[in-house]
Amino acid sequence: MPVVRESHVVYTVQPGDTLYLVAIRLGSSVEAIRRANAVYPPMTDPDRIEPGWLLVVPTPAIRPPRVIHVVAPGDTLYGIARRYDAHVDLLAGVNRIAYPDWLAVSRLLWVPAFVHEIAQGDTLWRIARHYRISTHDIVAANEGRPGFSPDLLYPGFRLLLPLPSTRNIAVTLPLPGDLVQNGDRVEGFARAFEAHVLVQLRDDNGETVSRERAITAWAGAPAYAYFTGTLVFDRQPTARGGFLWVYTRSPRDGRIADLTEVRIEFGQRQD
Repeated sequence: MPVVRESHVVYTVQPGDTLYLVAIRLGSSVEAIRRANAVYPPMTDPDRIEPGWLLVVPTPAIRPPRVIHVVAPGDTLYGIARRYDAHVDLLAGVNRIAYPDWLAVSRLLWVPAFVHEIAQGDTLWRIARHYRISTHDIVAANEGRPGFSPDLLYPGFRLLLPLPSTRNIAVTLPLPGDLVQNGDRVEGFARAFEAHVLVQLRDDNGETVSRERAITAWAGAPAYAYFTGTLVFDRQPTARGGFLWVYTRSPRDGRIADLTEVRIEFGQRQD
């Protein structure tokens, strides 16, 4: 399924906005915004946007790829976290928000989300099943968007999807549904005791493809810090699909904590 590997800004239309002004302000184009949000008949008037609408704006110049939420009047950190099925602590920690009860309008926030571009024949059920994300969470992430209808998805529409996350961990790479091979990278953010983040790979037959290995984040708890490491296969997968586990262990009894599971595929990439 077509994941879009470029950045997007989630923007709430304000009084006086036009597609042209939004495109200029955020480094996009009118046509890209129209297509990504299905701002065309029969869904909407292609030359008109309404205050309060939520637009997903392609911004390919922002690297590395990420989803950025622009704080709008009335936004709260709790409401933003609920939209992306994330914990308030995670958003506050990664974005270095000292006072979670107050957000400055127009502030840019990293949010745990990625983007899927609708292809012919896609349905909400198929997308949810492929990425192992509930249809409820997909609908919540796209609430308020002008071209979004759970029952009718237009090719080219860009759907916001929550990334796998827990209170203390968010995995940004690989993305759900990605093809994973020996030597690929794993990345994300974590609040971890002594900065120890643990990863392993298991296939759908329950076989351990990559045994537990530790990655050291850039800082330890109480900070949320970036982590990156390499996935090393200890054996070949016995199934086409599986899960990446990212987690920590309790310093008291060694039990797994904050388990974050990412649905992945195994196999050879096409050149």
